[in-house]
Amino acid sequence: MKNFFTRTLTASAFVAVLLGCTYYSQVSFAILFFIVTVLGLWEFYLMAEKSGSFPQKIMGTIYGAILFLGNVLVFYAYKNSDSQSRNPGLLVQFIILFIFLFIFLIFIFELFRKKENPFGNISFTFLGIIYVALPLSLLNYINILSGKYNYQLLFGIFFILWCNDAGAYIVGSLTGKHRLFPRISPAKSWEGSIGGALISYGIVFIISKWYTSISFIDWMVIATILIVIGTLGDLVESLFKRSIQVKDSGNILPGHGGILDRFDSLLMSVPFIFAYLYFIKYLV
Repeated sequence: MKNFFTRTLTASAFVAVLLGCTYYSQVSFAILFFIVTVLGLWEFYLMAEKSGSFPQKIMGTIYGAILFLGNVLVFYAYKNSDSQSRNPGLLVQFIILFIFLFIFLIFIFELFRKKENPFGNISFTFLGIIYVALPLSLLNYINILSGKYNYQLLFGIFFILWCNDAGAYIVGSLTGKHRLFPRISPAKSWEGSIGGALISYGIVFIISKWYTSISFIDWMVIATILIVIGTLGDLVESLFKRSIQVKDSGNILPGHGGILDRFDSLLMSVPFIFAYLYFIKYLV
């Protein structure tokens, strides 16, 4: 009973903070996800150390933070640029150059660490940046799809993800018999995944009436990405945790584990949603 109360309280606070910061403004959204980026990277590097590697925790976290903040600045440069040309100019070029050059400092810094398997350490350092910081940075562009900050698209993405997770858990608990990926996650079932998908598609009908800047078809594509890629993202994190024999990525969220445990599905889905909204839908 105590564990259920802890999980419920943590989940309620988590949802309230996430939705509140996303709703209030671009600044509060950026502050929240900057913190998520830093904490998520630190969790990833601590887990990587348990595998016997020595990633550059500080440099990797600093670079991930710079990557996220750089994309926030790109957003503001885009927002304040001429609405006709949408050419933010030298600021964006400087940010991109700085982020690019900072990459090579990680290679140079490894020279002075005197750790075993140096290129393995560099690889894990970059893996954390790609896995955590890059997807969260792309959220800054998803929320300005209409040309200005709009929380509704992100709300829709969050709701679909939560409905998929909750639906998969409930349906899987009641009817799950056929394991989805027993080698990685013995608890997940095909029945649960199908149930979560059907509930998610059902919620799309409501969301598409509420947020009409993208079409119903777009919402269905986004839901499909969140269902399929989000589930695979959950399995990827489970694979990583199983390989180092840990149950949770951290303990910052009592009863729910760590930051990566809560954002694993979103991390893997965001790049595909970004690619669809900004590129694929205009080519088909």
